[in-house]
Amino acid sequence: MSYPTQGAQYREMQILTASPARLVVLMYEHLEVTMRRARLAIANGQVDQRVQLLGKARAILSELLGTLDFEKGGAIATDLSALYSFLLAELVDVGQRRDAVRLDRLIAIVHTLGEGFTGAAEILEREGQPAPGALAGTA
Repeated sequence: MSYPTQGAQYREMQILTASPARLVVLMYEHLEVTMRRARLAIANGQVDQRVQLLGKARAILSELLGTLDFEKGGAIATDLSALYSFLLAELVDVGQRRDAVRLDRLIAIVHTLGEGFTGAAEILEREGQPAPGALAGTA
């Protein structure tokens, strides 16, 4: 079995066994890595890569946005919705302008959010509690 195949199987198992809060953390990790790769594509003038990776980043954000539970999440879900919408719009503009500096700022925002979700998920897992709707991002 090849390394890429083993890696894919590991990621699949990680996803299938993850709690809702951990799934959000995994999505943030994937989002940040994808955005960093898009940053490299911009720096290297790789147009196809840039377009593909920014599209993937937008898809991840759209998934995060679509799974917010506004009823359970209240103001936090509303704030996250506005932030995800902002990030989506910015990614479109970054792609059109090939603005690496602006993308760096967006990566920093995603990194900070990811750290926050990671910390919250760890606390919930330690306490054995299910994630609230806004934290888990799921309905």
